[in-house]
Amino acid sequence: MIRFDIITLFPRMFDSPLQESLLKKAQERGLIEIAVHDLRTWAEDRHRTADDTAYGGGAGMVMKVEPIARALESTRRAKGTSRAVLLTPQGRPFSQDVAGELAGFEQLVFVCGRYEGVDERVLSFVDDEISIGDFILSGGEIAALVVIDAVSRLVPGVVGDEASVREDTFSNWLLKYPQYTRPHSFRNLDVPEVLLSGDHEKIRRWRRQEALKKTFRRRPDLLKKAELSDTDTKFLKSI
Repeated sequence: MIRFDIITLFPRMFDSPLQESLLKKAQERGLIEIAVHDLRTWAEDRHRTADDTAYGGGAGMVMKVEPIARALESTRRAKGTSRAVLLTPQGRPFSQDVAGELAGFEQLVFVCGRYEGVDERVLSFVDDEISIGDFILSGGEIAALVVIDAVSRLVPGVVGDEASVREDTFSNWLLKYPQYTRPHSFRNLDVPEVLLSGDHEKIRRWRRQEALKKTFRRRPDLLKKAELSDTDTKFLKSI
């Protein structure tokens, strides 16, 4: 089981996402545990101040170091493996490999940045900085949800069909093969006949080739990480 602790100025942002679909079921089954904490709980003044103007001037507010440090000290478990993560555009890029790495911890504590960022001294109290992409969000809350969802899928039992996890895009560094369901034909768009053949080996080969083809055309950079057989390499050369 993994416990996720989220430190945020906007705890209500997590109400709905954490109560739907796989994350809800995983919590109900005791596979993961999620706690959301209001950062202002650890502010010591009567106004519960968690941000202030920047030294040196400039636009916007900066999140204060004291409440974040106290929040981390309060939420991190004394026993078991724990990792504190700051969600920030300056962090290392998040990937499936990083998700696998984080899934090895018993507790993950996320600090959700806001405004112009956090006081640089916060970095002395976290173990990691993660970015989910080269774009700007209003805060780290959505990024935390992305990381929690990706990591939770790697916890045994969270996803009902383990084969689904193994075949997911980026798990094997290939984009996923095309998928179809009923009806067989829709507005002159037909399901490939191979999928109706009942020949499982033939279907497996078709899916592998389609995954290779899609990756080659859309994300050729991923092929450098994928484990390719001689047959895969030969097929790629043919296209």
